[in-house]
Amino acid sequence: MSVVNAKQTIVNPTIPFSGNIVDGLHPGDIVLIQGTVLRDADRFHLDLACGSSTKPRSDIAFHLNPRFMPQPSIVCNSLVQECWGREEKLDQMPFKQGSMFETIILVHQDVFKVAVNGKHILEYRHRLPVETINTFSISGRVSVHTIAFTPNSAIFSESGDLTIPYRGSMLRGLSPGQHITVTGHVSSYPHSFTVNLRSRSSENIALHLNARIKSGLFIRNSLLAQGWGREELELGPFPFAPGQYFEMIILCQSHQFKLAVNGDHLLVYKHRMQDLGSIDQLEVMGDLELQEVRLW
Repeated sequence: MSVVNAKQTIVNPTIPFSGNIVDGLHPGDIVLIQGTVLRDADRFHLDLACGSSTKPRSDIAFHLNPRFMPQPSIVCNSLVQECWGREEKLDQMPFKQGSMFETIILVHQDVFKVAVNGKHILEYRHRLPVETINTFSISGRVSVHTIAFTPNSAIFSESGDLTIPYRGSMLRGLSPGQHITVTGHVSSYPHSFTVNLRSRSSENIALHLNARIKSGLFIRNSLLAQGWGREELELGPFPFAPGQYFEMIILCQSHQFKLAVNGDHLLVYKHRMQDLGSIDQLEVMGDLELQEVRLW
């Protein structure tokens, strides 16, 4: 995944690395670490800390320590007033020596959730207030390509870029008041393109937008329980043209989506899927070139 609208990105840091987190951490924030475990690695660790002091040593809210020897495991802990607490141990090892990895830490109100290479692996309940965290550190037998800190309005590209077909993950789903902006160029000789807002777990599509350029149709629908609903076709002037730039803004409200294209209100689509928080994936495919995708 690559990060769209990160508030802070650190590229190719020297290991060991320790740096300030701009504006600190807050519930809903996401920490992304992409790197490679060295072939001879015995362990490495990363810390979300409450300062950078060494004497006395600053508190560490979350210590994540993958250990390859003697028995592969991940140890989590916190350091409070220079004393380590009770270890929480996971007897699994999603990291591989000599292989690349991507770790995502999702900050909730009461817990950290950690995923490695797209798979959820553990949760760690807060022992210190999230708002006191202001420093990120990583050391050990590892190289790091990217460290990124994003608010919960991030969309992660699952392919790492904006190539078509595009799939982006919204780790906290949608909520009323949020906007999704999709900008790009329609192909010079297009047939159609599609934008879907969907649930990864259920495969339901909450909002299906299918722009058929030749026929001038803009079809809206939902796929629920493996069945398509009634198509909505009513539309004013068709807003897309071959070879032309467009900006599409989807506003999520409590009972409907509102859609604007190139600054003009276009349509309203009443929710057929009520669990907005489960809408966690954006798909874009067809005859277009993407320039930007943003959740705000």
